[in-house]
Amino acid sequence: MTELVEQFLAALNDESAQSPERLEILRGLVMRVVELAELDSDTADLRLASTALNELLEASELFAAWRDRRKLTVFGSARTSPDSPLYEMAREFSATMAEHGWMTVSGAGPGIMEASSKGAGKDNTLGVNIELPFEQGANRFIDVDQMHVAMTFFFTRKVAMTRASHGFVAFPGGVGTMDELFEILTLVHTGKTDPAPIVLVDEPGGTFWSRWMAFMDEAVIDAGYLDPQDKCLFAVCNSVEDAIAEIEHFYRNYRKLSIQGGRAVMQVLRVPSPTQLQELIARFPTFTAGEGFRVEGENHVSFSFDGRNYVMLRQLIDVVNSWSG
Repeated sequence: MTELVEQFLAALNDESAQSPERLEILRGLVMRVVELAELDSDTADLRLASTALNELLEASELFAAWRDRRKLTVFGSARTSPDSPLYEMAREFSATMAEHGWMTVSGAGPGIMEASSKGAGKDNTLGVNIELPFEQGANRFIDVDQMHVAMTFFFTRKVAMTRASHGFVAFPGGVGTMDELFEILTLVHTGKTDPAPIVLVDEPGGTFWSRWMAFMDEAVIDAGYLDPQDKCLFAVCNSVEDAIAEIEHFYRNYRKLSIQGGRAVMQVLRVPSPTQLQELIARFPTFTAGEGFRVEGENHVSFSFDGRNYVMLRQLIDVVNSWSG
């Protein structure tokens, strides 16, 4: 069977040249299919795996066309009515971010999802809908032909809505919104997605996120399930202006991060001065093991990183963004 797999891959490579890395990934997928065929697997399990893979690939194909655009994923209740101040805030937020060159990733449904899609406009909205019998399909502000994908599973939908985004904004909502928020907090906290700003938006005078924060403080942090410093991963904002400022500040100097071989390489607009480099060494001794902090070229600074402390990494990003031009 292995020989047949290799023949198939060779024929595929002749038809459409593949990189060695892609061939290795395809080899793993094909071999897995062969293994499943030889097992007495439940048909329902096979169907689930096939559907999930198809949905992830469809989402990947959709997002690939917009790889060079910065994207914000907006979460929030499907029950928020158009006359709610939160609806107008979501619309204004996505409209302003579209003017600044950002795309909105929306759940494509009603409520906050509709408001954010309306604000960003069809040309700047990527819709990732969930197929539910009790909710309507994509809202009218989504280009369902070119900028939309529908999902059967919530987990594939969350992967699609988070994997390619550079920031996350949550408006008040129910268990679905909480599920999405805690998912992205977990991903950022554990380094399973790139560092990104997470902003919780409420209307002026609103208490939704302050009550949520009270629960986090009293039931989670005070009980030792989370460290107080972990709160640096998100910010609560009660205005559109503050939410936009929080996101833009995150990318004031920081651009992106790559981790390989026990070191992190951070791309920035401005590398640290000698004084600023000494500040980093003093404030973040955890990252000074081995070669420690090192300026590389005009736009990169590298440092030791064992892949464990992503909260401290966020604190480092905040310092990098505080440097004046």
